[in-house]
Amino acid sequence: MTKWLFHRQLDSAVTAQSLRTLLSDEWLLPKYLIRQLRINQRVLVNHQYHPVNTIVHAGDQIQLEFVTSDFTHLPPHPPITVDPAGTVEVVYEDHDLLIVNKHRGEKTHPNQPGELGSTLNFAANYLASKGEAPYMVHRLDMETSGALIIAKNPPVAVPILNRQISNKIIERTYLTWVHGVGLPKSGTIDLPIGRDPEDKRKRKVNGINAQSALTHYQVLKEQAGNSLLQVNLKTGRTHQIRVHLAASGHSLIGDPPLYSNDNIEQPMLLHSWQVVFPLLFSHQWQTVMAPVPKGFEPSS
Repeated sequence: MTKWLFHRQLDSAVTAQSLRTLLSDEWLLPKYLIRQLRINQRVLVNHQYHPVNTIVHAGDQIQLEFVTSDFTHLPPHPPITVDPAGTVEVVYEDHDLLIVNKHRGEKTHPNQPGELGSTLNFAANYLASKGEAPYMVHRLDMETSGALIIAKNPPVAVPILNRQISNKIIERTYLTWVHGVGLPKSGTIDLPIGRDPEDKRKRKVNGINAQSALTHYQVLKEQAGNSLLQVNLKTGRTHQIRVHLAASGHSLIGDPPLYSNDNIEQPMLLHSWQVVFPLLFSHQWQTVMAPVPKGFEPSS
């Protein structure tokens, strides 16, 4: 049975709190993992087992030990086939995760067993020499480039990153060119998004089973009748940026016909530019930026 050990010394930012609160609220471990650590006495404070109601303080040494059987609650994760035909541009890496600058036109993940050519296939090739494997925690549309977060072994990173994303702890900032000028210099689009009853591929404002969706934007530049926007997502609905900006009358340049009537032949200009997130088992925050691809501007 594979085992993984994590050692952390609590820094000065940690206030006195129960070990359970640290694990659940600060480090975002799900309840089932905390239970496994508790009943198997695989969480140590200053090198000794203590109940999870023990108060911990800045400077304390915390050790966590995980084993393969702890992760039966995770959804089945089919192995990603290694594909040496492509590369990944790594913009950040630590023991727990990998952030790559996804190429425009690349699928995030394979849809069928044995399928090749996706970013995760290329990440699997990159990680194979280290004895590690990629785990998907979120995706980017095929025509969207930029920062893509990938969990690595051990699988404990997966539920924590999933909670960071679902709880909107990770801050994601995009750059995009849209049609038209004259938008307020900054603004918020607050329109619920649901499924389009006429096209299962699409989402629409006030569609079927609509959920709240919040998009903040800032105009960075206006040029030749188009606008460059910086966009921050406060929710993560499918196609949120594309749907919201199309609904505002400023569809993305190069957006396929799902949300735009563009007749210009150029890629969609949407780039995941920056992610800000807390490091696992830490109070430290990390900011990672993915360089903008060449040609990221409207065709003349």
